[in-house]
Amino acid sequence: MQKKYLTIYHELVKKIESNTWAKSTMLPSENELTDMYQTSRETIRKALNLLAQNGYIQKIRGKGSVVIDVNTLDFPVSGIVSFKEIAENQQLSTKTFVHARAFLEQGNEMQTKLNTLNRERIWKVVRVREISGEKVIVDNDFFVEKYVPMLSEEICEDSIYRYIEDELELVISFGNKEITVEEPTDEDRELLDLDGFTNVVVIRSLVYLEDASLFQYTESRHRPDKFRFVDFARRIQNK
Repeated sequence: MQKKYLTIYHELVKKIESNTWAKSTMLPSENELTDMYQTSRETIRKALNLLAQNGYIQKIRGKGSVVIDVNTLDFPVSGIVSFKEIAENQQLSTKTFVHARAFLEQGNEMQTKLNTLNRERIWKVVRVREISGEKVIVDNDFFVEKYVPMLSEEICEDSIYRYIEDELELVISFGNKEITVEEPTDEDRELLDLDGFTNVVVIRSLVYLEDASLFQYTESRHRPDKFRFVDFARRIQNK
């Protein structure tokens, strides 16, 4: 016989997938579910934990469990893919807002990070990404002007990578990534819809052209409920 929490889990999944509980709505409280299913609170908690693990709900401290929008983005951990490419491939409704676009002042820390000379200028572009009406990513991008000489607001709203590859005819080749979970900054709270969320997922990347020239540093700050970071992994067999 199937354990009761699994039976409840599958019933809750059906209600979510059938839109009985629509995205962004709160599930009944643990006490209400306990009464509804005539079971213990511990059993309900096990069912809710499984829902959270499988991406159906997000537990928000002090509020309860909210149904997650199925419009999540799958970000490849090892690949170099632009936001627009991912959104187009997954057919999601998205918008990009350019919050800032300017050259950094001389003597900034990015010159060291990007291994540039003092006289070389660096672009800083801050973009806010919206999915289904919610602002859920802040992208902070830094580009060496020598490789990316002009960035209009229109290019930044569309796709910088598309501009680099199609207009500048450069080949983006490889990068190094670091992924951490951090507390939101003041800027995160200002630009993102973070009500009820106490962490953001941060991806920091150094990106290189095919001749191994370092041309970009990027820091993407993500609301954790909207994104899954995926990769293909193979175990190496010891012989």
